[in-house]
Amino acid sequence: MSKARSTHLTRRGILAAGGALGLGAALAACGDEDAKSGGAGSTSGASKSGPWSFKDDRGQTAKAGKVPANIVAFTGVAAALFDYGIEVKGVFGPTKTKDGKADVQAGDMDISKLTILGNEWGQFNIEKYAALAPDVLISTMFDAKGTLWYVPEESADKILKVGAPSVGISAYDRQLTEPLQRLLELAGSLGADVTSDQVTKAKKRFEDAAAGLRAAAKANPGIKVLIGSASQDIFYVSGSHLSVDLEYFKALGVNIVEPPAQALKASGGWFENLSWENVDKYDADIIMMDNRTSTIQPADITKATWKKLPAVKAGQVIPRVTEPVFSYDKCAPILEDLATAIEKAKKVS
Repeated sequence: MSKARSTHLTRRGILAAGGALGLGAALAACGDEDAKSGGAGSTSGASKSGPWSFKDDRGQTAKAGKVPANIVAFTGVAAALFDYGIEVKGVFGPTKTKDGKADVQAGDMDISKLTILGNEWGQFNIEKYAALAPDVLISTMFDAKGTLWYVPEESADKILKVGAPSVGISAYDRQLTEPLQRLLELAGSLGADVTSDQVTKAKKRFEDAAAGLRAAAKANPGIKVLIGSASQDIFYVSGSHLSVDLEYFKALGVNIVEPPAQALKASGGWFENLSWENVDKYDADIIMMDNRTSTIQPADITKATWKKLPAVKAGQVIPRVTEPVFSYDKCAPILEDLATAIEKAKKVS
């Protein structure tokens, strides 16, 4: 997804700035029917025969006569399902970089085996999608309306009319643990063994990592962490209130630099736009920078004002996995790396 070049409020602009993810509503409840059919109520994996259903975070129940086999999903969702042993046929969203390598959001998937329906914002090949004879379409959601992420709004009706039920997993205004749990439940409904040793160990590692981050934050309360994202003309500073990763960091005690509410208002609460001349507006000891391939990475920032920042001069700039792959295996290292950075950081602000 390319970055916003102006302050005009669009979903593309909001998420491009690294504000994509947060705390809030409880998990969507699932009825007895869902549990019996291997839906969200199931915790032991689904039978490969018989009807399937899953109640998503829009409150909608996707149904099929059998457990879906031809799965099409947003790349990050597909990567999470892959970690649980569920492979998809088609993906949409950032999957392949310009040099042909796997995008960071593709996780461990072999992208050469996937049908890529669209690699950039606004791209979704409906003909290819229909040819896959999809059983289900799955994506995340980053707004209160329940808009399926990277499903182009202008063609969403045509895409959904292909006939496959859709599933939306919310990554909006809640903590990281919620989409993690929901993706695990979804994987279980699709046939994954969610009680396997591999899954159990990954979840335990995540829980240990959370405890480690809490301890690091408590031992170093003065270390300020600023969440940034770079474009050619704008430096974005994210607030924590809507992002699942940042809300979770904050709940664990991380001292996140928070722009005032008024400064976040123009973006709907996600981020503040700063010119590169004003990039030093906030003091910070650690800067976490958006790692998505659509953003300018720290090594490529040439602005003199950036290079003068104390955290930059101290070498205390680390990646932010702005759109995590929501599996415990992929999210545990995020917490571990931040804990290590906080423990090693020098106070420079």
